[in-house]
Amino acid sequence: MSKRVALYLRVSTSEQTTKNQRRELMTVAKRQGWNVIHVFEDAGVSGAKGRDQRPGLDAMIKCMTKGQVDLVAVWSVDRLGRSLQDLISLLEEFRATTTGLYLHQQGLDTTTPAGRAMFQFMGIFAEFERAMMRERIKAGLARARAEGKVFGRPRVSEKVEAAIRAARRKGTGIRRIARELGVGVSTVQRVTGKLPVGRMTGRT
Repeated sequence: MSKRVALYLRVSTSEQTTKNQRRELMTVAKRQGWNVIHVFEDAGVSGAKGRDQRPGLDAMIKCMTKGQVDLVAVWSVDRLGRSLQDLISLLEEFRATTTGLYLHQQGLDTTTPAGRAMFQFMGIFAEFERAMMRERIKAGLARARAEGKVFGRPRVSEKVEAAIRAARRKGTGIRRIARELGVGVSTVQRVTGKLPVGRMTGRT
């Protein structure tokens, strides 16, 4: 049974054409005995754009997810994307849906033993890139904290904290305090949590 194949074509500007990509991929499909059932195209769309701005790519991935194709043929890897992060994300889509990938210029066909091995290496490199990114983020956060930067929601002023404590000592409910002072309930709970239990007589 011949493979159900989808072609993905892309050019960056409206002055360019996808005709050459289509012709070469159709020639390969005929030689391999593939059954081309879909042709997805993003004409005049930069490879730096994400899936939400590339309707052809989006439709192709949906087709893969539904199991409608066995293989996607692309003229070159740079037709899929220009950033490593986007390529990694797209490779994960192929791996998750078990859809094969054929890259004409790179000579990669993941339906062959050699192609599958190369695809595994690409997965390793992708994981390495993610690990490096996590390490860079951690290092950046640690450096920022060392410089005294504070993350998360900004804390209220000492004046507001004092007003919260005073209102709570009078027995005012937490929600009413939050409403009257324009702060969150969690902020009131955090501030009043420091007060001695015996001195908080109001109900929440």
